[in-house]
Amino acid sequence: MTAQEATLGPTADEARRNLVSMIRSGALRPGQRLGAERDLALQLGVSRTTVRQALAALELDGTVRRVPGRGGGTFVAREKIDRDLSRIVGVPALLRGQGYVAGTRVISAAVVHPEADAAHALALRDDELVFDLVRIRLADGLPISLEHVQLPAERFPGLLERPLGGSLYELMEQEYGVGPYEAVEQLEVLSAGDSEALVLDVPAGSALISVTRTTADADGRPFEYSHDLFRADRTRITVRTFGKPSADGQPRVRGRIVEVRSEDD
Repeated sequence: MTAQEATLGPTADEARRNLVSMIRSGALRPGQRLGAERDLALQLGVSRTTVRQALAALELDGTVRRVPGRGGGTFVAREKIDRDLSRIVGVPALLRGQGYVAGTRVISAAVVHPEADAAHALALRDDELVFDLVRIRLADGLPISLEHVQLPAERFPGLLERPLGGSLYELMEQEYGVGPYEAVEQLEVLSAGDSEALVLDVPAGSALISVTRTTADADGRPFEYSHDLFRADRTRITVRTFGKPSADGQPRVRGRIVEVRSEDD
């Protein structure tokens, strides 16, 4: 039970449970717009104030989302996007594989001297340069992550002249013959500052999943250093681990799902 649910009166909590039941049964589908508070109140047999309290609790735990302005309203939230750490895959392919429309906004693209962490991860000399890209990733038109990636400029000549709105992995494989073979990723949970909150369309202080990644090719040469910030309300992390082989010689695969919630949940 979340802190918000604990403060609900019995009538509001019952309304919340009824809405959750409708969502789980498929009567209300992911992405569907709910009716006006007046209509919901009539449907549930409660007051508009009670409906408003129930919706506030559902918004807090990510079950529904509210979109302000004309054409907005309250919508049933989609399932969280599954980020499987056992696979090296670009965000566009990740989203397409789960039925989302992938999109990208390129914020900046420049040639710079690498930051210290990037230079170390990419084994670069002091005089070498990197392509520095900052992009917002979109799922069904809504921000899902803020991506900051640095790539050795010498290894990918002319990269900034190519389309940067899709998958960098696909682009590098097609144009430069470089593909990801191994990635080391480090995860942290951070709170969104004002700038991250603005870019990702979340309240300041919201939980973000920070993923720092170093990716190498089949020869063990690192070619990507990136730092991604994923919205925790729209992302879950899956970790697959391999145990001892079973009787038939096949490794046992175990999957773990990590959900991140704010301190108020």
